[in-house]
Amino acid sequence: MNRRLLRIGRIGCLAGALACALPVWGQPMGLPSMGAVSSAELSPLVERTLGQAIMEQGRHDPTYIADLDVNQYLTDLGRKLASHAPQPLAQTITVFAVRDPAINAFALPGGYIGINSGLVVGAQSESELAGVLAHEIGHVMQRHIARGIAQQSQGTGLMVASLIGALLAALAGQGDLAMGVATFGQAATIDRQLGFSRSAEQEADRAGFQMMRQAGFDPRGMLDMFRRLMNASRLNEGAGGGYASTHPLSIQRLSDIENRISELSPVAAPADPEFWFVRARLALIQGRGNEDRLRQTFKSEAGKQQGSRKAAALYGLAWLDWKAGQIAAARQQLDAVRALQSAPQADMLDIRLARTQSLAVAVDAAATASKRWPHSQGVADERARALQADGQDKAAVDFLRAVIRQWPDTPEFQQLLAGSLERLGAKVEAHEAMASYFEQTGALPTAMEHLQQARRLSQDFYEQSRLDMRIRALRDRLENQRALLEPYKK
Repeated sequence: MNRRLLRIGRIGCLAGALACALPVWGQPMGLPSMGAVSSAELSPLVERTLGQAIMEQGRHDPTYIADLDVNQYLTDLGRKLASHAPQPLAQTITVFAVRDPAINAFALPGGYIGINSGLVVGAQSESELAGVLAHEIGHVMQRHIARGIAQQSQGTGLMVASLIGALLAALAGQGDLAMGVATFGQAATIDRQLGFSRSAEQEADRAGFQMMRQAGFDPRGMLDMFRRLMNASRLNEGAGGGYASTHPLSIQRLSDIENRISELSPVAAPADPEFWFVRARLALIQGRGNEDRLRQTFKSEAGKQQGSRKAAALYGLAWLDWKAGQIAAARQQLDAVRALQSAPQADMLDIRLARTQSLAVAVDAAATASKRWPHSQGVADERARALQADGQDKAAVDFLRAVIRQWPDTPEFQQLLAGSLERLGAKVEAHEAMASYFEQTGALPTAMEHLQQARRLSQDFYEQSRLDMRIRALRDRLENQRALLEPYKK
């Protein structure tokens, strides 16, 4: 792909502001119930704008897991829980994974929730993962983070002003001042430094408990996970970090959950096989460089477990064999997986194994998998890449355009589309696709730059007119965001 299509528009000065601003945000103890005053202080629209800006920078964080399969599963799980929230949410929930073995999760402004790989790998059931995620959604529902920032702005407001100022500079196309800052490492300190009050934590527990129950999960999963986290924090007292330090787990909170569970009939939550496969996938991502240890862990689970959990462990072994170049062994493990459980992750690995045989075989395997798993972004991604590797860029363009109609808000597909269009010589369309990619990831100035390049390349009046309309729409959006944020800059 042309190098200029790969240039990333980064909000460097925002990362710098995060580095100095987030650790000192403070939230007074005993937040009141959410009301109109707090909403007026930091509107949902401003909150979403802040969240999008942090995510634009965070996508370049080395810990960010850019895995469509993982993030689709986590976001679907989050939105399933959020659909049962006891009151409407001001934000749409988007969940993403971070490569970090610490058992932790954190919420950003605007409905974005980060889940450490260690939390998923450490969970012993999907209900345990759902318990932590539901708790975080409870914070989003009550707008605890937005209200904490608003209360900060009622004081000196210096840190909020620096963050807003950095964002305004980024919207003007300035920045690139502090690349390399670990954005999510800084952003994860929000939870700890806000210091949610006991009542706020219990609010999130109770809302999360209700979401879990109505979404069909076992509420005991929340209790089991919190007990494990509390025990781990005692054993590692003074070590710092971890979920127990960012969301202090008190006996009172555990007792409250226990009392609520005692009033309910036992719940037999059906296990979603995909949880175990995503858990194995995250263990593989987290454990890079420790393949021997991973292999022993997967062998142990495969020997002790049954059903989907055993199949997921065998999938992990098959992946390790593939990475080691042991193709025959990987195929044998994958056959054992399929004998126990069908899963899109198994078919995704099968496509990669097929590529070692021939690109044409991989394309056929990808087409079969796509029919079997039409709702899997991970499978769609593998199919597009198989077509591109086989030189079938025209077919890839047709397929990706259909995929984008299915998932219009998934920017990675726009980036893949741009690559095929560039190789086909459709440079105007390639720049348009990259503009869509940057627009969806929050880099609006860079999106405008690609549209302007597309217009300069076009010789068609109607096409130029259409591009002019897109450029004007983006310029208006930038101006609106600046106008929205300016009052908060003190």
